[in-house]
Amino acid sequence: MAISLSAVLLLAIVLVVLNRSGRLRIGPAIAAVLFGFFLASTGMAPAITRTLNAVAETVGQISL
Repeated sequence: MAISLSAVLLLAIVLVVLNRSGRLRIGPAIAAVLFGFFLASTGMAPAITRTLNAVAETVGQISL
C-alpha cells in the first residue's frame, strides 16, 4: 500500500510539474489521468502492481 501511494504521489507531482512548465497541456494531462484510472479497473492491474512492487523491492535492495 505504501509503495502504490508513493507512486501515485510521485506521478501526480510529475504531472503537475509538466503542466506548469508548459510541456504538458491540460487535455493530455486529463487523458493520462483517465487512462490510469481505467487501466486500474482492467485485468492488467494485478500484473502491473506485481511488476511495480518487484521493481521497488529491487531498488530498495541496492546499497550504495
